[in-house]
Amino acid sequence: MYVESDRIHLIRAINVGGAKLPMAELRAIAAELGASDVRTYIASGNLLCQPPGDPEAFDRALEEAIQAHFGFFREVISRSRDEVQAALDAHPFEIVNPKFSYVTFLLREPAAAAVEKARTFETGNDRWDVIGREMHIRYVNGAGRPEMKDASIGRALGVPGTARNINTVRKLLELSR
Repeated sequence: MYVESDRIHLIRAINVGGAKLPMAELRAIAAELGASDVRTYIASGNLLCQPPGDPEAFDRALEEAIQAHFGFFREVISRSRDEVQAALDAHPFEIVNPKFSYVTFLLREPAAAAVEKARTFETGNDRWDVIGREMHIRYVNGAGRPEMKDASIGRALGVPGTARNINTVRKLLELSR
């Protein structure tokens, strides 16, 4: 019997800046939209499930449902388990401390011109690179004390994204089926 594998849905900027979304309510919304085997990991918008039908359509429906229930819009960016594993495998920087290394999952691949513009920003000893639909980051002193202006780089890329540190990426892979 073939069992559909999990899709990992990452919701941008949840439970920060006043955007409160209890994970039990997120699970309930996903189930109401027809997802099965619904689970969450920590309170930062990590949802694992088997969405009904087209994953892109489910992501957009989840965005709309979150906005309807909670009054704020947040992008939902999802990847298959294999895509998340490939992003982790492609991480181009040495992982000295997994809490200081991140994968930012982007809604779509940024334009080459946008990446080149972002490369003009000063980064100090922090490093970043874009590989396909992911931006990889390695902070020397952690995300709480960045040497680069990562928000400015993200705006220059012109594509919404949501970052997870390597520990979280690994845990999501471990939890996925």
